[in-house]
Amino acid sequence: MRLLTPADVRELAGRLALRPTKRLGQNFVIEPGTVRRIAALAGLRPEDVALEVGPGLGSLTLALLEAGAGRLVAIEIDPVLAAELPRTIAARAPHLAARVSVVAADALRVTGADLPAAPSVLVANLPYNVAVPVLLHLLAAVGSLRRGLVMVQAEVAERMCAGPGSRVYGAPSVKLAWFAAARLAGPVPRTVFWPVPNVDSRLVAFTRRDPPATTASREEVFAVIEAAFRQRRKTLRAALAGWAGSAPEAERLLRAAGIDPGARGESLSIAEFARLAAARPSAPPAAPRTI
Repeated sequence: MRLLTPADVRELAGRLALRPTKRLGQNFVIEPGTVRRIAALAGLRPEDVALEVGPGLGSLTLALLEAGAGRLVAIEIDPVLAAELPRTIAARAPHLAARVSVVAADALRVTGADLPAAPSVLVANLPYNVAVPVLLHLLAAVGSLRRGLVMVQAEVAERMCAGPGSRVYGAPSVKLAWFAAARLAGPVPRTVFWPVPNVDSRLVAFTRRDPPATTASREEVFAVIEAAFRQRRKTLRAALAGWAGSAPEAERLLRAAGIDPGARGESLSIAEFARLAAARPSAPPAAPRTI
């Protein structure tokens, strides 16, 4: 497989008059060894349907095909890049081109019904500016996803994988825990990207699991998570006053759920948040929101 080298990336970008934008979070991996390492860590099997978000110029796409992805669905928001990717694959891996489907769309809006195949594994260099929302949306909207390996900003990776009590534990940590068990899977230096970002990246591996048993909906659980972390320094009794209707009612619900009203949100597990959401009687339907 002829993976893209830095010179290839420069040639492609010049031909396409490509100017990477922060709005789309475009930082392209230009180092073949890095994409090969990511593809190897993903542990792809012939029966897997891999989902890649933001394939860009195709560096990781080619490595995933080389690693043995049985089929690959790539979601690309940039129409110029979406149109060019099949040509790049046809030029460098013509015998594997039929395995790839490119969907020109916003990953924050797609559902499983929009995809030509049901993906089982997500492998992606996620745009820094929307990494967590994209991951949470895909886990909610594409039920066939069972595991994944994503590259995100190092600080965000630590938040995503943090557990209760950690100083970086927050709403992203708890929401991801609703869907999956996550772990840090290795560093990625900023020097392997073009343009070079101001931060380093890290890999996060995740495996889907069942959410905690609860009578509350995911929207109701996420609503209490957001309320708890909106004012991190306050006790849950105070932080959840608006969510519950008053501080005394928040205390009553917390005690009903077996949670100390004097605790703070960063000490609660996803199971405790789910229990708390279920304790709220006749909760009105949560307003639709983007996760």
